[in-house]
Amino acid sequence: MIRDGDDLRRLKLEDRKKKLAKILERRPEGTFVAAFEAGEIGPDLFRKACEFGLEGIVSKHRERGYRPKVCDWFKVKNRAHPAFSRSMDQF
Repeated sequence: MIRDGDDLRRLKLEDRKKKLAKILERRPEGTFVAAFEAGEIGPDLFRKACEFGLEGIVSKHRERGYRPKVCDWFKVKNRAHPAFSRSMDQF
């Protein structure tokens, strides 16, 4: 993520999201930011993701910057999503 020529990837996730929110203040009509974007990731968010039919959620530690080729994130899968059964078939 680059803003005004500055590479923001080294900033903490929380700080990158704050800068993104500021950019999106001027978003076009009809574009919206989900209420969960600024909040904590937890059971309520996961339930909503499942209700929307999403494959799951991915979370990152808010204090960490972006590090290429490093998997320091967690993915929680929706067991009702078709992709979950496909991944189980591979084992």
